Amino acid sequence: MSTSQPEASQPEASWSPDRATPDNLLHTRTGADVSAEDIVLASGKDLTPGNLEWAKRKLAQEGPAALDKLLP
Repeated sequence: MSTSQPEASQPEASWSPDRATPDNLLHTRTGADVSAEDIVLASGKDLTPGNLEWAKRKLAQEGPAALDKLLP
């Protein structure tokens, strides 16, 4: 009888690139300030002057939470 643990219960140290990232390692921000460029990139848009202006307005209205709202 094998005493090995199933994959799902293995410690995080066994994580490899071909597996999904564990939830506790996912995050949207590092504590750094959110920029208009971050908002544009998170929305999947190109970095154009118009999109940067849109992102600046969104950031002014919603604050850093604007980035959280765009990311899953």
